[in-house]
Amino acid sequence: MNQEVSDRDEDAPVQEARLWQDNGWTARVIKNEDDDGWAVAMYKDGEPEPALVGPWTMGRDKKNPKPLDVSAFHTLVKTASEVIRRHEQQRHAMLHKHTTVSTADGELKVTLDIVPEEDNPYAILTAIDEMGEQVAQARVEPGFKLSPSSAAAWVENDFRAPR
Repeated sequence: MNQEVSDRDEDAPVQEARLWQDNGWTARVIKNEDDDGWAVAMYKDGEPEPALVGPWTMGRDKKNPKPLDVSAFHTLVKTASEVIRRHEQQRHAMLHKHTTVSTADGELKVTLDIVPEEDNPYAILTAIDEMGEQVAQARVEPGFKLSPSSAAAWVENDFRAPR
């Protein structure tokens, strides 16, 4: 075994021309499959797929990639983190919806939380009063379309699960 490799601290940052690892991220400069250029792939530790793949600059020789550096690495980490954050926000917005229904007793917030289980996905419809107390809850199909009118119909139907 190479002595240099075995002495290296597992948590120490790697800072090579085409590979940087630090703070839970790996940047790897790779050959661009679509053309003669180069790309950089950003991986978050533990994830099999890159969070971000983008074009990478050619070096001065117009043949090899420009080496990674600390500034580029930090910019790539920031960009990849933002991509992950936006993806998580989009997923949350798809799985959690809400609307408000006016009743004789006041406003009710009606939420729909989709549980995307692989074998048996479903959704939970919940009514919450102005005091933050849960008034009713029903299990519905994951494709249930929450809208002001569907929420009002559920309330008017004494919170019986919509079909």
